[in-house]
Amino acid sequence: MTKWQFVPIIGFCVLVGLLSGCATANKTPKPYTFFPPSPDEPRIQYLTAFASDAELGRHRSFADFITGEEKPADPLIKPYGLAVHAGKIFVCDTVAGVIEVFDLKKSRASYFSPQGEGKLRLPINISVDADGTRYVADTGRNQVLIYGDDGTFLEALGKKDEMKPADVAVTADRIYVADLLNHCVRVYSKSGHQLLFTIPTDAKATVGKLFSPTNLAVDQPGNRLLVSDTGGNVVQVYDLSGKFLRSIGHAGVAPGLFARPKGVAVDRQGLAYVVDAATQVVQIFDTEGRLLLFFGESGASIQGQVILPAAVKVDYDSIGYFKKYVAPGRQCEYLIFVTSQFGGQKVSVYGFLKQK
Repeated sequence: MTKWQFVPIIGFCVLVGLLSGCATANKTPKPYTFFPPSPDEPRIQYLTAFASDAELGRHRSFADFITGEEKPADPLIKPYGLAVHAGKIFVCDTVAGVIEVFDLKKSRASYFSPQGEGKLRLPINISVDADGTRYVADTGRNQVLIYGDDGTFLEALGKKDEMKPADVAVTADRIYVADLLNHCVRVYSKSGHQLLFTIPTDAKATVGKLFSPTNLAVDQPGNRLLVSDTGGNVVQVYDLSGKFLRSIGHAGVAPGLFARPKGVAVDRQGLAYVVDAATQVVQIFDTEGRLLLFFGESGASIQGQVILPAAVKVDYDSIGYFKKYVAPGRQCEYLIFVTSQFGGQKVSVYGFLKQK
């Protein structure tokens, strides 16, 4: 992407630059990064990345510059989990101890940092329900914190030292919590928040056993729960009642294997997207656990690579906000968001493509 260079210029151009930004006369064609690379048919395009609202297109007015009003939120430091809902991207910043909310419509970022009973300590992952209810896995409080659509604190799930939640996923009637302390997934009723059962349902079973469950994804059309087990170097797949179905991958550094699996997501076709923080790629598997594609690896261009990736989410509703980045002759079917804990591209945005 073109890098803008700001050069000290006296007089008129300084004022114009403050009001509207000085243009550059040196324009070069915009490069596009595809996965897999040529000569294979491209299926995924790297679109853009951001760590602050300025990179989403926020422009401060001249009045803002003079008065100092509308100070933008600080850039992300070390993001982990994220959720996308109603044109907003919620990102857990594990260093700042807040959730930064990026409003795509307004190109603005703000902090979700409640105080009092609902105060965040170490938000690691977040899930936003269809009605806007926010579920935050907080490993500092060892609880899942629940907030309304307006950010009002509703309840804390879990007693002190009862669990160590790493992620949370919701369905129409249940809440699934990845519990690092007890090496399981705790399943609660959404109404009443009663503990129903744990996964694996048989604690002594060796097949489908969990060591360090860190991330969750629910494939609602397929009635599947995917659990990224970082300690076991595998993704375990269960039905929503806890019955073990299959494993995806095993320990290793080759394609289709995992060295440190973390974030996991599922698209509408049931394809699974799994982040590997060690090999620093996102791998895509079919419903039978077969590798289809991987992306995000480093190469000649830094565009599109992920560095210490943590979470991945698939979104179908925000395409319009990123359509301008799609290469000519291509059409974006859905978006893939990936967080990186290091480097400048803290939240990378990819598009899954089809030919027009």
